[in-house]
Amino acid sequence: MTGIRSNFREEVEAGCLMSYGTNTLDGWHQVGGYTGQILKGAKPADLPVSQLTKFEFVINLQTARALGIEVSNALQLLADEVVE
Repeated sequence: MTGIRSNFREEVEAGCLMSYGTNTLDGWHQVGGYTGQILKGAKPADLPVSQLTKFEFVINLQTARALGIEVSNALQLLADEVVE
């Protein structure tokens, strides 16, 4: 996969150039928390509404090189993770 932008870090690991979005793993943890509360008897309507707040910026340097894009050091320093 060679794409330019994604919302998911997993796609960057598969070859996309970069992503900026919520952390998928945190989302699944949140779903698990809600599921656990419901299984213990909580009513879904009584549970608070929440949204993911952890965002991450990931860059794939191998894809950048393949596309002929030079990623500056400043941009790499801003990234939460740089995939080689």
